[in-house]
Amino acid sequence: MKIIQVNCVYKKGSTGKIVADIHTELIKRGIESVVCYGRGAKIQEENVYKTCGELYSHANHFMANATGIMYGGCSLSTSKLIQIIKRENPDVVHLQCINGYFVNIYKLVEWLKATRIRTVLTLHAEFMYTGGCGYSIDCNQWSTREGCGHSMSCPRWRAETGSWFFDRTSTMWKRMKTAFEGFNDKLIVTSVSPWLMKRAQQSPILGGKDHRVILNGLDPDVFHFRNCKKLRRKYASDSEKVLFHASPNFNLDSNHIKGGYYVNELAKRVKDKNIKVIVAGSHKDDIEVSENVILLGRIQDQKKLAEYYSMADLTILTSKKETFSMVTAETLSCGTPIVGFMAGGPEQIALEGYSHFVEYGNMDALEDVVIRMFDMEWDKVSISKKAISKYGKDVMCDSYIEIYKEIWGR
Repeated sequence: MKIIQVNCVYKKGSTGKIVADIHTELIKRGIESVVCYGRGAKIQEENVYKTCGELYSHANHFMANATGIMYGGCSLSTSKLIQIIKRENPDVVHLQCINGYFVNIYKLVEWLKATRIRTVLTLHAEFMYTGGCGYSIDCNQWSTREGCGHSMSCPRWRAETGSWFFDRTSTMWKRMKTAFEGFNDKLIVTSVSPWLMKRAQQSPILGGKDHRVILNGLDPDVFHFRNCKKLRRKYASDSEKVLFHASPNFNLDSNHIKGGYYVNELAKRVKDKNIKVIVAGSHKDDIEVSENVILLGRIQDQKKLAEYYSMADLTILTSKKETFSMVTAETLSCGTPIVGFMAGGPEQIALEGYSHFVEYGNMDALEDVVIRMFDMEWDKVSISKKAISKYGKDVMCDSYIEIYKEIWGR
């Protein structure tokens, strides 16, 4: 059996690491594996192909902004990808996260459908069933029979598509729907959370397909409980509690999807209660935060990040929407419970008994649950073991290999 994975990136970002983990595990088990990716540095590795140049990608991004069509264009890089698939002749093509202006999604899906290549499509975000938005937030136009733009223009078309001039969300929705029409017996759609799968099933684009849930996996050699007393003493006294927040971008914009604003507001509320709030994530130099907030900046070293998860008493997640939430899986694998807002995926994939989520934006409820969970005693080693048995990359790889074997046998 030979598998080709297609993803925007390789070995970086959450999906790039997942692709690398699956690729490594397949090879370890004697299964032929190939990776095609579009963005980032060229990696000199056997059976790994970069299919798109960075300048070419930037040019297509420019054209997408001008035309309003995000997932078209990219003729040369799409042809190159298709030629690699033809040459490698895989038994299964696994499409991971394929946004990022490196492939014409409509053309690729149409070609896979027409050539009847067995295909696994993993949903990490929403754009494959909304036709446009990566996160549709509170809009449900994508789920109607007529799709986006039939009754009103998209309320977030500029923010979601980056288009300078036109709202082309209706066109994108229709093109995505056409691409997937009739693609049934040779397609399995996997989602990274039950919440995401349910929404995909409601979509006219992917409704009626074969849907499964496979949780994202992480490396337990990195994310496990660590005794970090020295690191703890660096930031907090014995009488203080530590609340940890991890985000790719921390800012105080109340409309930002990751919710840094609410972390700072909570810090203000609890600054007289011996609570330190430690934040990992890039931020502007002139950002002004509550006096009990410590800004670490972006942490590139995953093992160092695991140390911060381990040393904290709680981790807080304030995103408006998350399809999965690697932060949830990572902190629990490091033995630290999580609190936050209900965001879709996190509350469904978190370990019951070691997590608590409240209504988005309800600061009183959030403060109450944080204080309540600080007063509880936790067996961090036990939490870590339970989490790793759920989120470990071996569990994820086993699930995907079973899916590959199943669709291969069709």
